[in-house]
Amino acid sequence: ILVHAIIPALDWLFGEDAANPPEAALAGLVQDRYYSWVLYAFVPLQLAATVGGAWLAATGDLPWHHLLGLAISVGMVNGVAINTAHELGHKKGKLDRWLARISLAPTFYGHFYVEHNRGHHKNVSTPVDPASSRMGETFWAFWPRTVVGSLRSAWHLEAERLARSGKSVWSLSNENLQSWAMSVVLWGAVLVVFGWVALPFLLIQAVYGFSLLEVVNYLEHYGLLRRTLPDGRVERCLPEHSWNSNHMVTNLFLYHLQRHSDHHANPTRRYQTLRSIDGAPNLPSGYATLIGLTYIPPLWRRMMDHRVIEHYDGDITKVNVHPRVRDKVMAKYGAVA
Repeated sequence: ILVHAIIPALDWLFGEDAANPPEAALAGLVQDRYYSWVLYAFVPLQLAATVGGAWLAATGDLPWHHLLGLAISVGMVNGVAINTAHELGHKKGKLDRWLARISLAPTFYGHFYVEHNRGHHKNVSTPVDPASSRMGETFWAFWPRTVVGSLRSAWHLEAERLARSGKSVWSLSNENLQSWAMSVVLWGAVLVVFGWVALPFLLIQAVYGFSLLEVVNYLEHYGLLRRTLPDGRVERCLPEHSWNSNHMVTNLFLYHLQRHSDHHANPTRRYQTLRSIDGAPNLPSGYATLIGLTYIPPLWRRMMDHRVIEHYDGDITKVNVHPRVRDKVMAKYGAVA
């Protein structure tokens, strides 16, 4: 209710805020530890919600629809926690990075820490990036592609890194294995204390949690494409390669994640200093409003496909089009170019 109804209503009520922090305030914002403690505080709270939810699922004698609602609600908390991990994982401090991986433990999505930082930020808005959706690709087609593709990418990235150090991919230095071990410990402790009856709850909340991440990934770069240069390299990531939104309430809940172009230009920039960039493509509403629409492909495509085409001034050759629907898209929009 909070994510799908209350926040969208508040976004509509309070509208957009495109104001950026003044240059004179940036140093003070970066040094203000309040913003770090907001992130740190979320981690124990999400773990408490997870354990508390497992306890209620195991001992509450709830009907199945209450159990499902409980798992989805906790999954929402842990989905937002992945965004907390995203913010922490981009920082250089050891505490931040360890808390990022702990925050990913409830959803068993620890490989996101590797793939996002070293894979997605390198390949964003290219056909090879599993976390960049293509125009005409439904969320339901994108979901298995990104879930499996991100896992493969994270494993491949760690295998390459460890090989350069002369280590096996199965060594304890593998950051994927380290993160998954945290999940095994957390889930194992919950199952030991509450029994196997808690396993369906853990599975549902995990799938729902990481699916919330992936639906946000779906709308952040939909249809956007970086050009391949004459020398075969891909152009650097520019503000035009990420969809943005300045809707105030969603930005407050997601650490200004919607100022996504600035994040890709400056991955280590702290969330309180992210800027709204002129010329970046903007979504018609905040993430919280749009998430529900991505689940209904005809509504999503009616709302977004023409915006993608307009962003590229009608030139369909500049769009990241899903291969399976390329002929249909060309027949519909090709004449515009």
